[in-house]
Amino acid sequence: MDHIYRRALQAARSELRTALQVLTSELRDYPTPVSGCDLHYTQLLSEHRKVSAALSALGTDHFIPTPRTLARGAGVESR
Repeated sequence: MDHIYRRALQAARSELRTALQVLTSELRDYPTPVSGCDLHYTQLLSEHRKVSAALSALGTDHFIPTPRTLARGAGVESR
């Protein structure tokens, strides 16, 4: 993989970790008791979940199916 791409991914992970730490801190320090209809708290929870999911997705390998024939008329790949 390209060096620039790897640096960009590392920067993205770093920024997401920072965002997760900020959100975690805000949630931890949120005044209690929290009512079920507290919009700001609900938004913090939502953002925390999104950032956490994005960070997790960057660390997950995904299977990408590829066709057995790469070009029409090329024949079938043998394995």
